[in-house]
Amino acid sequence: QVQLVESGGGSVQPGGSLRLSCTASGSISRINAMNWYRQAPGKQRELVAFINKLDVTRYIDSVKGRFTVSRDNAKNTVYLQMNSLKPEDTAVYYCNADYLGPLGIVDYWGQGTQVTVSS
Repeated sequence: QVQLVESGGGSVQPGGSLRLSCTASGSISRINAMNWYRQAPGKQRELVAFINKLDVTRYIDSVKGRFTVSRDNAKNTVYLQMNSLKPEDTAVYYCNADYLGPLGIVDYWGQGTQVTVSS
C-alpha cells in the first residue's frame, strides 16, 4: 500500500506561482507513475500532469509551458511547480499514484490541496 501526503496549496494572484508537493510512503517501489489531478467546482476531475518511473512527463495543453512536474527520489516526493497561474487554474489539486498490485494497477490518492487564483 501507499500513503500520499500533499502540501503547498494556497491563494495567489494571477501570474503568480505555487509549488505543490506530494510525499509518498509505503511500498513506493511498486509505483509506476505519479499523477497530478485537479477538480474545479462543478467540473469533473482532470489529469493535469504525470511523471513515470522513466521520468517521462506529460501535461494537458492548458498548462504546458507553465507547469512542471518533477520528483526527488531521495525524499520520495513529487512536485508540481505552477507558474503564470490563471483564475481557471483554481481547483482542488490531488496527487495520485499508479501502484502495481498483484492484480493490476491500483490508484492511491492524496487528500487534496486547494489552489485559488484570484485578484
